[in-house]
Amino acid sequence: MSRIGKLPVDIPAGVTITVGDKEITVAGPKGTLQVPVQDNTTTKVEGNQIIITRSDDEPKSRAWHGLQRALLNNAVIGVTKGFEKKLEINGVGFRLSGGPKEIEMALGFSHPVKYKAPEGIELKTEKMEITVSGIDKQKVGQVAAEIRALKKPEPYKGKGIKYADEVIIRKAGKAGKK
Repeated sequence: MSRIGKLPVDIPAGVTITVGDKEITVAGPKGTLQVPVQDNTTTKVEGNQIIITRSDDEPKSRAWHGLQRALLNNAVIGVTKGFEKKLEINGVGFRLSGGPKEIEMALGFSHPVKYKAPEGIELKTEKMEITVSGIDKQKVGQVAAEIRALKKPEPYKGKGIKYADEVIIRKAGKAGKK
């Protein structure tokens, strides 16, 4: 058995699960998410738990089994608590402004950089920090990665956009002549 796939997913109060042929709908207080049904897996709701089983022990089926459970667990967490990622901007002259759907940044380029959030994602700015939040874990991570890619942190001074928990390994600068 898959170590992840065999674990049941607990359904908290206020969350409803609808199992269909092609997708599973998870609805909760923060919104609704659809999770695609993976090949060779069956999903059953028993009481306040979701149990995922697979049809055979082929390597591909074992992989789909764990993936199906992880996607359902992330959907349940997303519709109850939500997900968020924090980014920090470091650098002299860098600025940040904006609201919940669009932010504008001065990142050392000749023009200001604007980023518009996709549907279901909210951006909060505070001083030099950006908080990306939403109910879809994949979408939150993708938006955070796209914002970070606008100006990746460089290893000499650490200037750029980095995740709040990311450690930038610094390099020594050029050694002067003696």
